[in-house]
Amino acid sequence: MDVNGYKIRPSKHFISTWMRKWNWDIFSIKKALEDSYKVDKVGREKYESYTREKGKSRKIIFIKDEECKEIFIITGAEGR
Repeated sequence: MDVNGYKIRPSKHFISTWMRKWNWDIFSIKKALEDSYKVDKVGREKYESYTREKGKSRKIIFIKDEECKEIFIITGAEGR
């Protein structure tokens, strides 16, 4: 997924839970979105991105606003 030119803005919930647990920063989020193996559109502007790191699957749920050129990260999830 191409995230160049978009401002990445994580929610307070994502920062305090998933970013802390996964030890990520903004650059890690950008890399995860770029390297995602699957991106599903689940609404008009809502997406789910799937990436792998350290043998685990990680899902990032975000809103991509074309008008403001912004990606707002709502939450994440972790799999096996």
